[in-house]
Parts: sequence; C-alpha cells; structure tokens
Amino acid sequence: MRRPLARLTLAGQFLALQLVIVVAVLIAVAGVSLAQADAGFRRTEGQRMLAVAETAASMETVRVGLGDPKREGILQPTAESLRGLAGADHLVIARPDLRALSGADPRRIGAEVDTGDSDVLDGRAWIGVVDIGGRPVLAAHAPVIAADGEILGLVAAGRDYPGLVERLATAAPTLLVYLGIALVLGVAGSLLLARRVKRQTLGLEPGEITRLAEHREAMLHGIKEGVLGLDEQDRVTLVNDTAAQLLRLPADTGGRGLAELGVAPDLLDALTDRVQQSDRVVLMNNRLVTLNRMPLYHRGRPIGSVTTMRDRTALVELRHELDASRTSTEALRAQAHEFSNRLHVIAGLLELEEYDEVARYVHRIGGARARLTEDVASRVADPSVAALLIAKASLAAEQGSRLLVSDTTDLSFHDERLSSDLVTVVGNLVDNALDATRGDDGAWVEVELTEEGRGPVEPDGGAGPGGARSADATAVRVRVRDSGAGVPHELAEQVFRSGFSTKEPGRDGAAHSAAAPGRPAGRGVGLALVRLVCARRGGRVDVAGAEFTARLPFGAEPGARAGAAGAARAATAEDRTHDVGGEA
Repeated sequence: MRRPLARLTLAGQFLALQLVIVVAVLIAVAGVSLAQADAGFRRTEGQRMLAVAETAASMETVRVGLGDPKREGILQPTAESLRGLAGADHLVIARPDLRALSGADPRRIGAEVDTGDSDVLDGRAWIGVVDIGGRPVLAAHAPVIAADGEILGLVAAGRDYPGLVERLATAAPTLLVYLGIALVLGVAGSLLLARRVKRQTLGLEPGEITRLAEHREAMLHGIKEGVLGLDEQDRVTLVNDTAAQLLRLPADTGGRGLAELGVAPDLLDALTDRVQQSDRVVLMNNRLVTLNRMPLYHRGRPIGSVTTMRDRTALVELRHELDASRTSTEALRAQAHEFSNRLHVIAGLLELEEYDEVARYVHRIGGARARLTEDVASRVADPSVAALLIAKASLAAEQGSRLLVSDTTDLSFHDERLSSDLVTVVGNLVDNALDATRGDDGAWVEVELTEEGRGPVEPDGGAGPGGARSADATAVRVRVRDSGAGVPHELAEQVFRSGFSTKEPGRDGAAHSAAAPGRPAGRGVGLALVRLVCARRGGRVDVAGAEFTARLPFGAEPGARAGAAGAARAATAEDRTHDVGGEA
C-alpha cells in the first residue's frame, strides 16, 4: 500500500514538508517566547512587588501594629487597602514567627507564611517564587524594622504566576505574525522549488521517476546485447551485465573513465569516437563483437553516447562450419567435373579403338591422383587437414592453378579443437591465395605445415602419419605463399579487418582478399576469422608480400585462453583488442 505522502504531487510534497518545518519552527518560537515572557514577568513584577512590600514595611501604621499586640487589628484593613491600590494579588503582614496577621484570604490569617529560601528576617529584601494555596506566586519580601533596628516582622507582596494559557495569550500576537510570515514564505518557496525541480526532471513526478528508473534498470539488464552509456567526459554512466562481461569491467564502474578501467587503446578509440558508427566489428577480448555507437545531443550540446554490442563469435564459428561444408561440396563438385572430363576422354579413345592409349591414360591419371594423396598423407597425419588439402588441390586444378605441399611439411595428429582451428586457418589462407592468383598464367600456391620445437617423439607413436606429436613441440606454424603480386606493405594490417578487400566487386586480378572464389557475399571475412582463431589460441598471423604465416600454440582451450592470448598480445602491438572493421 502506498503511503499518503507518495500520492501527492511534487508541489504537494514540498508544501507538506514545508508545513512540517513551519510547525516545528512555530513550536520552537513559542517555547522561546514563553521563556522570554516568564523572564520578563519575573523581572518586572518582581521589582514592582518589592516596591509594594517595601512601601508597606515603611508605613508607621504597620510598625505600630506589629509593635503593639493590642493594635494588630489595624493591619488587615491597612494591608487590603494597600493591596488594592498596588494591584497585588497577595499582601501579607507577619510577625517574626511567620504567623500571618493579614491576607487576601481571611482563612489564612494566623497560618504560617511560606518564605521559601528568603532571608528577610535577617534584614534583607528578597524576590522569589513561593507556594500559596497550592499555586506558585511571585513574591517579594521586605523586613519591618523598628527605629532601634529591631526586626518587627515582614511584609510579603505577590502576584499569582500566570498559567500556560495566559502566557500563550500574551505571546499570541507575536506568534501569529511569525506563523503568517513563515506560511507565506514556505508556500511560495515550495511552489517555486517544485516548478524548478519539475523543469529539471522533464515534468515527471517523483513516482514516475522511480518507475521509469526501475523499468530502465530492469530493461537494461534484461537485454541480451551489451549496452554502454558514456557522458561527455567518456565516463561510464550505465552498463549492463553483457557489456561488463565483454569489456571485462569491474563492478564499481559508475562515474569512472574507460581509460581508468583498463580498456585497451584500440577499443577505447572505437568506443569514444565522436562519429556515429553502425555495425563496426571489433575483436574484443577474444570475442568478435559488432558495435553500434550513437552520439547523444541535448539542445545541440553533446551529452555523451550509447554503444550497443552484439557478440558475433558464435555466428562466425557457425559460418566456419558452413564454410567447411561448402569446401567439401566444392571439392566434390570439382572432382565430379574432373571425373566427367576424364570419362569423356576415355569414351573418345574407345570410339577411336585406341585401347592401348586408354590403358596408358587410366594408369597415368590414377597414378597422379595416388601420388597426390600419398604425398599429402605422408606429410600430414591429421586426417581433417589432409582431406582439406586434397580437396583444395582439386579446386586449384579446376581454376588452372597448382596447389603444392612443401617438402618440409610435417604435421602429426592433433586433438579435435586444434584440428578444427587448423582447418579454419589453412582453408581461409588457401582460399585467399587462390583468389589472389585467379586468372594468372602458371599460378601456384604452396602450403607448409610444421611444428615448432620438434624433438624426439613420445614413446606411444611416431612422427609420421598417425603418430603422436613430439613431446617438445609447442605450436603449429602454417605458411601459405602464392605466385600473386602480394599485399602492399601499407595494407598489411588492413587486410585482417573484416569486410576489407583489395579486389573491386566484379573484377578478377592478382590481389589478396579475405573472400573465397565464387563467394562475393563473404568477401573480407576469411582473414579476420584467421586472426580471431589465432588470437584465441594465443598465437598470431602476419603477412609479408604474398606470404602469410600463422602460429597456433598447442593446448589453449577456448574457455581458458586468456593467459596465452594476453601474452601474445603483450608481445605485439595488438594490446587487448584489434579492430577488424565492417561487418563480419
């Protein structure tokens, strides 16, 4: 159930709080006023009552009445006459034994007078509060002294202490003035403050602001994509769980700059660029992420930016699997085409009754195919990589190129993850080389696969086909070079950006790009994927002219590669991220 105060508008809440403050101030002022009135009453009336008591004590009639017991009867009328003239509530004349000889209440004549802590019988006047008839009385005592200095008695003049109601009634005019001024200022201030706050909150009431903040927080953390908000000083204003995970940000990010949070310089440039960005793909902590950045303005003034992030790693890996299937399909198509051509040759020779030539032809093509398979299998023990090379050889032959396996190639059998990564790297680099040499006379592509640190093999296998890798081997090095023109030095970094290609759409020629032949829609993705796979394993890929060299360390699993990847990036200019440009 909502509290009554929460149902009020902002102006109503300010007014209610202001009234509470006014009432509190009024109570405080009333207390101060009552204290001042009490002090003023004691000061003014005390002096007046003392003057009345001293006047009575100096009267000859009072001295005579106190000095002669037979003439005590004159004291009561004298005291009452003087009390009425002085406006006192009490005027008592008493003997030294404190027995009253007069009083406003005849019943109290003869009773003992309450003198409190008065020292009037010592000959000194006194002002203080005493109890008369159960109520406080402001009294003044004056001694009655004979001509010879003897204390004959005392005179006590007093005023009843005013009650709380009487004192409030006395202070009421002042309090009402204060109250009126406070109410006017409070209401005016509340209305002005409410209007100012509502202008600053875009006209929203407190409840609406709370609901909006709760809804925004729930929506922010419910979005699968990463969301990062920055102010004009590039300090973090909002970040959801996905963005914090992708950027590896600590929990206390609010109000801190990206540089202070340890974001890598390359990624920092992408997140703080003042230009609007759409579908910019970056390599972020071993994840391929698409950024969309929108600068924010208010009345023409920049107030920050919002960047959304979509993790495309799974999509790229799915595309890699699709490329592997497509590679197999292309290889089968090329082999079927080649087989069909050879069948046509055999059919023609049979029609010409060249039976000996048919036998020589079949032996020649069968031997060439067997030599290719045997050559690859003798150097590459990993069946997936070997099958890929054989398939790519058929594709190369179809486009008039030759795929060569270097004599120094020596690759042993590896685990499924490394084998899959090798297929991705080798396949994309060979596709890139074939595309670069398409249409060239005498074009060729050479592949070399070696293991770094190769030493004595483990006892459970050899280094040949089907054997285990060397106990000292640390990484696989892939080198692919071709007869093309190569990549210009100034483009050596840009070729690894997703979407980058040196070949114009619709043209063939000697150029390196990331697209495989016959796949224009995928142009500019392959080399970016190669760099991603290498970086995730803590390796790297470099290009020098027409030669690409990739290094893939052993044993770095996808979920535990941060250490190796960080070491590799620390040894290069990669830092923690590398911009891979447009759409993957």
